[in-house]
This record gives sequence, C-alpha cells and structure tokens, in this order.
Amino acid sequence: MKGVLYRVLDLNHVTPGKGRGFVQAKMRNVRSGTLMDHKFASGDSVERVILDSSEMQFLYSDSGGYHFMDTETYEQTHLTVDALGESVKYLLADATIIVESFEGEPIGIELPLTVDLTVQETAPAIKGATANAQLKPATLETGLVVQVPPFVANGDRVRVNTETGEYQSRV
Repeated sequence: MKGVLYRVLDLNHVTPGKGRGFVQAKMRNVRSGTLMDHKFASGDSVERVILDSSEMQFLYSDSGGYHFMDTETYEQTHLTVDALGESVKYLLADATIIVESFEGEPIGIELPLTVDLTVQETAPAIKGATANAQLKPATLETGLVVQVPPFVANGDRVRVNTETGEYQSRV
C-alpha cells in the first residue's frame, strides 16, 4: 500500500446502519514492524504481493535473532524476533518450516497448522476434582503456556494449534 509492504493481521468487514460499508484492517509494516489500523473504503484497492517461499530448517536462536538453513542450497538466513512475532513460541530446533521472502529478503515464516511440544511444567492432577471444563496451565518446552486438561502431566507431548495457541490433544 503506497509502496510499503504490510502484513494483514486481522480484518473485519463493517456495515454501519447509515453510510457505506468498509473494511477495518490491522496491519504490520514488514520493514519497520510498526502496527497500523486502516479503514479501507469499498472503492479502495491494494496490490497483492506474491511472496517467495522456501523450505528451511530452524537451527538455533541467539541475541541476534533466529537462524535458518535452506534445505537445498545450505545457505543460512537469519530473522529478527520482530519479524517472527508470536511464531517463535512454536519453533523447535531442527524443525522444517517455510520461510517467506520478498525481493530476496526474508520477512517471516509459515508455520504448520499444529506442532507437538513436550510439557515442561504443570500442576499435578487433583484427585476428586471432576468438573467438566476444568483446565490447568502448562508450560511447554518453547516457553509457551497453554491450558490443558487435568490428566496431562510433566513430560507428556501435546499437540497445539499454531493459529489459536490452544491445546488439541495428547500425542
């Protein structure tokens, strides 16, 4: 939009009772990382950018960012924490993911729909507590905290949805 590359994070189509409908979009500037809310009128148009994607293996993270290796050329690429955002909570060493780039510059990653993570710490199950919707927090190996059922214990592997950040099942 206006020569700046944005990633749409959230959008809502609003049709007020009086006046024309519009789309309210929450976007992140890919280069600077700043957030922006913008109202698009029905006549507005934006250019859709085609991103290049390549399969890469996550190697490690350090103070400089997160390092990935192209599985075909063995070239290493690094992304900052700002470029990855909340995705870092789903990254495991040696995981193969899709890295998206624009004009040769990596700008983000595409996560699989679910990831399997090990529970590092959670409270023990309480005997006799049989409430149907009872959940307890569990800290996973990447530092992500999710709500899990009471039967999940330390050391269990759980499947987590990367879009919602919710527990799906025990693996």
